[in-house]
Amino acid sequence: MFAAGSTRGVLAAIAEDYTKATGQRFELTFGPAGLLLNRIRKEGGADVYVSANIEHPQRLFREGSGTRPVIFARNRLCVTGRSELGLTQETLLDKLLDPSIKIGTSTPGADPGGDYAWAFFDRAETVRTGAKETLIKNARQLVGGPNSPKLPAGETAIHYYFTQHVADVFIGYCSSHTKISVGTEKPSDVPVTRVEVPQPLAMPINYGLTIPVTSGDAKRKDAAYRFALYLLSPDAQRRLSEYGFLPGGGL
Repeated sequence: MFAAGSTRGVLAAIAEDYTKATGQRFELTFGPAGLLLNRIRKEGGADVYVSANIEHPQRLFREGSGTRPVIFARNRLCVTGRSELGLTQETLLDKLLDPSIKIGTSTPGADPGGDYAWAFFDRAETVRTGAKETLIKNARQLVGGPNSPKLPAGETAIHYYFTQHVADVFIGYCSSHTKISVGTEKPSDVPVTRVEVPQPLAMPINYGLTIPVTSGDAKRKDAAYRFALYLLSPDAQRRLSEYGFLPGGGL
């Protein structure tokens, strides 16, 4: 299974549940969905592909290289910043437009997370003339690209870039790699505030699921279809909220 890096926690948990129930084992490959798409198109190798957008699976479908995609999960866009910035939904755009604020993003084209950040910039322009130019000027593409800096072992992007003063805020998903449970998160030496992007700046974030047509092995193809159906089942969908995702379903 090739899947967007933001699904690392929830898909590993769902795969473990499925293995316990069926004995089916997995090789899980996580990374920027755009880079994974390029790898599938050039080399194949994926039996199941989950992207952080619907466009990449649609591309495989249009090329005859994947099944018609369905929506596995939905997400929302959030901005995480140093607590001292006092981010709120009401102050969010003003804070981001401050020329002294360094905005961290993922890499457009290689990772849908970066595409969503730039779509957010487009929407900001509709409510504040000149906002897009300022936001792009303040933005730094720090993760998700083929040439992105490598993080030290054990570091998260937000913690590392905040402590190194490379970024003051980071635009990303509201979901989490780990289970979201009040009172159990490890204390951070960099206090942060996370704010969901408000309307009319928000946008739909749909995770597409497709079965790439890359294997002639009927047994593997059958196993892929069975797991894809399981991903849309109530048992698997219940897992999504534990990691901050919204349920999927539909085209």
